[in-house]
Amino acid sequence: MAELRNAPREYPHELVKLHSDTAELDFVTAKTLAKSKALEINPDAMMLSYYDDRKAEGFPNYDCGSRSKPPWEVFAESRGCNLIIDVDDGDYLFFYLKL
Repeated sequence: MAELRNAPREYPHELVKLHSDTAELDFVTAKTLAKSKALEINPDAMMLSYYDDRKAEGFPNYDCGSRSKPPWEVFAESRGCNLIIDVDDGDYLFFYLKL
């Protein structure tokens, strides 16, 4: 019997890298910077998920979908993420949907 498989989908997205001038940037400030940039790019942008590398935590933090990617990436991709804001070289990642 033949098995049919779909090729994995790659979700196209825009990646924007932001660099703060703050040595000890906290999550709230990083989120504010990312939101400001996302809304500058698209006034209707909506944050879907995030990852805080400094604390090694993200949202959502429950397993969903494939275990080959972290849950915040799977969650965002499955909801159409098309914008990622990277603050301070991966210290904070914010996943957005540009409407």
